[in-house]
Amino acid sequence: MGLKKKRRIQIIALAFVALIASFVAIYFAVGDALQYFRSPAAVAENPPGPRETFRIGGLVEVGSLVRGQGARITFNVTDGGASVPVQYEGVLPDLFGEGEGVVATGRLVDGTFEASEILAKHDETYMPKEVIDALKEQGVYVDPNAKAATN
Repeated sequence: MGLKKKRRIQIIALAFVALIASFVAIYFAVGDALQYFRSPAAVAENPPGPRETFRIGGLVEVGSLVRGQGARITFNVTDGGASVPVQYEGVLPDLFGEGEGVVATGRLVDGTFEASEILAKHDETYMPKEVIDALKEQGVYVDPNAKAATN
């Protein structure tokens, strides 16, 4: 085998190893960055493991909001089909309240969703598409623009 042919095979092999190494690095780096959205009904039906970070969304169940000492708060998120208890410690968004849309990021530990981040709608008519779809699926969603048009 000639020197040129050996060198060409070495370069191709090195490029192949580098390509595999980059895919492995991307796989491990992106693994924690991906957060799947789940409705309360989906969480109740098929609970994820305690190590999986995901987003849950729906409406803050009326009558479930309990403020603890300091910045600790508990409430339930519902989509009309199921309800999941949520525990959060931190500052809540201004528009957070009972009966309002919410998306929380965190993990499910012993049946309670431990939220690390709470997102509330940014105006009185906005709700994330995933939450609207989950509420429509359960037959609970009422378009706030339709209410505003009738008033």
